[in-house]
Order: sequence, then C-alpha cells, then structure tokens
Amino acid sequence: MIILHHLEESRSQRVLWLLEELGLPYEVKRYARDPKTRLAPPELKAIHPLGKSPVLAVNGRVLAESGAIVEYLAETEGNGALAAPPGHSNRGDYLYWLHFAEGSAMLPILMMLYVSRLGEAGAPLHPRIYSEIDNHLGHANAALGARDYFVDDTFTAADVQMSFVLDAANVGGRLAQYPNLARARALNQSRPAYLRALERGGPYKMGA
Repeated sequence: MIILHHLEESRSQRVLWLLEELGLPYEVKRYARDPKTRLAPPELKAIHPLGKSPVLAVNGRVLAESGAIVEYLAETEGNGALAAPPGHSNRGDYLYWLHFAEGSAMLPILMMLYVSRLGEAGAPLHPRIYSEIDNHLGHANAALGARDYFVDDTFTAADVQMSFVLDAANVGGRLAQYPNLARARALNQSRPAYLRALERGGPYKMGA
C-alpha cells in the first residue's frame, strides 16, 4: 500500500507525477498551505518530524525528501525503466541531473522567491541571486540543447526531478529566457501521466 501525503504547490507534485508514470496504485492525502504563512499544516508533523511534504508511506515505511523518494521509486518500481542502474553507461548523467535539481539549482531560485517578498529591502541581493540563477539555468539549458530529455534524450526520473526546478524558475515568466528548458517543461506537461497527476492531486499553479 502506497500513501502520498501531498501538499499543494510543493515538491510532492513531482512524486505524484512519477507514481502515475509508473502506473502504481496509491492513495493521496491532500494538505493545504496556511493562507497567510504559506507553510505546511501542523498535521504533517504527525506523519514525519519535519512536517514537510512530500512524505510517502510504502507498506507502513515512511520516506521523505522528494529526491530520495524519486530515486527510490525509479529504482524499485517499473522494472527500473525510469532509472539508469549501476553499470549503465548513462548512470553518471542520470545521477547528476537527479541531484543537481535540489543540490544546486533550487537554492538561488528559492532565494529569489523569498527575497521577492521583502520588496525594496531585498533589492541589494538581487544581482547575486539572479546571476546564480542564470549560472544554473543557463548550464541546464545548454546541456539540454535540442534534446527533449536530460539523459540520452530518454525520459527518466531525472526529468521528473528537474520538473519542479523548471516550474519554480518560471514564476514571473523567467523561464522564457531559457528556450530549451521552456520546451522541455511544455513537453512534460503534455504527458498523459502528468495530466492524470493533476487530476489526482488537485490544482497546481506553480510557474503557470
């Protein structure tokens, strides 16, 4: 039995999508953010001590961290079709993009989102933040090139993991500066499994 504890407008969207890509049976428990603080509700602390989402319960075992969940599901489900197993020629590229998403790319994007709430008080930080965003997104845009997917032009869990980076980067339309990433994002959102995930998880407007 798989239960996804799904917080609206969060990284759990990528796990929801991956579950649909793998065709796994699962249950969704939805959680709404606090309308003022935008934080997760306290109920999530009963599921995992950090009180954040995504949290995935697999046969009673609780897994957290979207990157860990995505890697775990990709390697243990669907006969590993969405992963690059040890020894595979593309294993290095697969692991790179799988971990680049949260290890490098998301930090400056999150800083942008948080600092934007400070108004003029945050202006001195903008040049450094935006240069780091351009550094990371420019790198990903160039690496993708004319391909549709990050690993050997084959859809993998790395594309699922990178999807939230593209969504968050598109807040304010910023992804328009990176046409290869914008194209990949549009392709992601046209996949039948992605559309099913929206139906199961409810509205998702990140980067719309």
